[in-house]
Amino acid sequence: MSQFVFALRPVPSSLAAGLEAVRADFPERFRTGKDALALFFMEDHGLGAHGLSVALDRDGVTVRFGSRSTAFRALGKLLAATTRRDLTFSETAAFTTRGLMLDCSRNGVLKPEAAKAFLRRSALMGVNMLMFYTEDTYEVPGEPLFGYLRGGFTQQEMRTLDDYADALGIELIPCIQTLGHLEQMLQWDAFQPYRDTQHILLAGDEATYTFIRKLIRAAGAPVRSRRIHLGMDEAWGLGSGRFRAKFGAKPPFEIINAHLARVRDICREEGLKPMIWSDMYFRLGSQRHDYYDMEWKIPADIVANIPRDVQLVYWDYYHADEEFYRKMIANHRQLGSDPVMGGGIWTWYHLWCGLPWSFTATNACMRACRAEGLQEAFMTLWGDEGMEVDIFSALPGIQYFCEHAFGAADPMQAARKNFPGSCGCAFDPWVRAADIDSLPVLKDPKRSRGALGRAILWQDPALAIADPIFEKTDLRPWYGRLARELTAASKGPGLAGRLAFPAAVAAVLESKTNLRRDLAQALRDQNRRKVRALARGALPKLRQRFEALWKRHRALWMTTYNPFGWEVIEARYGTQMTRLATLQQRLDAYLAGELEEVPELTAPLHNMWTKADLSDLHIPNARLRTPSCIK
Repeated sequence: MSQFVFALRPVPSSLAAGLEAVRADFPERFRTGKDALALFFMEDHGLGAHGLSVALDRDGVTVRFGSRSTAFRALGKLLAATTRRDLTFSETAAFTTRGLMLDCSRNGVLKPEAAKAFLRRSALMGVNMLMFYTEDTYEVPGEPLFGYLRGGFTQQEMRTLDDYADALGIELIPCIQTLGHLEQMLQWDAFQPYRDTQHILLAGDEATYTFIRKLIRAAGAPVRSRRIHLGMDEAWGLGSGRFRAKFGAKPPFEIINAHLARVRDICREEGLKPMIWSDMYFRLGSQRHDYYDMEWKIPADIVANIPRDVQLVYWDYYHADEEFYRKMIANHRQLGSDPVMGGGIWTWYHLWCGLPWSFTATNACMRACRAEGLQEAFMTLWGDEGMEVDIFSALPGIQYFCEHAFGAADPMQAARKNFPGSCGCAFDPWVRAADIDSLPVLKDPKRSRGALGRAILWQDPALAIADPIFEKTDLRPWYGRLARELTAASKGPGLAGRLAFPAAVAAVLESKTNLRRDLAQALRDQNRRKVRALARGALPKLRQRFEALWKRHRALWMTTYNPFGWEVIEARYGTQMTRLATLQQRLDAYLAGELEEVPELTAPLHNMWTKADLSDLHIPNARLRTPSCIK
């Protein structure tokens, strides 16, 4: 596939730093010479802040842009162009905010250089806002124990990243927590004065608000943006701990409104415009405490007292029905204003982004947002289960989101076409890597957000608690093909090298998926020759592949995230490798005649998830390790 080479002509000073950063990712695409097309950038306020126009004439290619963000979006499309027809186009985004929120609180705090790389790729797609979700992973002056041993961002790092993002047309908005989700901090004695429950700050207490002011000031100080995300979601048990002992029992609606008003006032005094997640209002108005309950009811006086200068963020990554999103948007409007949309690209519960479901949910979400005329949308990239995932695996989902935001007639086709311009490699192998979890046992992988491959990876190799889910399906051919395809694709250009990680995962799964089943059958049949073949062949091969995956994952982590937090993931590898060593020892003893049986392998297994929908099944790590409640 031929691609064009561009010779940059003098560019507006507003683009100089950003273009210099992007050029380093595509050195072969920017040079002088007779085969290079002259590339001009011209600011054009007539296009509006979210418009761009690109045209080819005999002098070269001219990009007219309304903002830095649209200039880099245009460049991304030019870098993907394969025909001269692709060098003339115009676009206007339907959304004023096209954002991302990257989880940096679940062990994996992005290294500054990795964060910069993510910003560059995102800018070429058309992203113009980014938040790093930081519960306790940012520096708070005067609070040395905040984020203790968690590897958070320093003030200087955030200033540098803000400058870098600004050069690419991206607004960096601080994103913190000021009510719940603070168990990492509240576990330490130093922060007990601010504790209501193990997860939630003590609302209504003056010391708490003095502390929250420190958090808000620290988060807002290093960045240009005067917006801030205050969190406040999933505050389960609000007012049920030390709050009740100190202030007595009060309705949660009353507590959260009063708390929000106080925190809003702090933001005003600090010159910041806040937003919060909206779910607690809807949960408290639901008899089932369900965010998505259409039978919700919030008292009129509570609605009247919701601060109108605080934006509500409607978060939803769970629905494939456009009409559902539209109803929820309408519900939010009953609270007094248009919500900001927070969708999701499924980096959580996976080692590689769950792209098929991400596309399905994003399609419904963005179509609903456009139909309802929402102006602001961002995609969340969470890291539940400790950020096992390569966060960069979300890039195809981000490209797809941006194609929706810019009104592509066929967002999937546009994403496939434009991805090479953003990331320097083909789109399809990245989507194929999601087949780690999108298995043939599923009725419709595009509607599955389950993590079945992950269950095989982390389940105990002898007890194999998830095995009965797959019945007698032989997944070895599936994973073998996947490993070979991804290994080949990883040798491609640009970011293709990141595919070596899911290739290594697939190789482990090829070796592990049937091992317990085969060993159990051979032992029951007293087929010592078969047991010997597995103990001398398949098991050592699996151990070798697991060690190779551990080393590859470690290398990936150390170039992407700060080292803090890796100890959690490495403990999972250590568990697997020591359990495999024990399995080897047990089989060797059996073959030497020292054991008459290996009962942990011959014990019958039963499907403990018969009522579960496989497309939505996620088995926690603690359960995969052991059926015991003693961890």
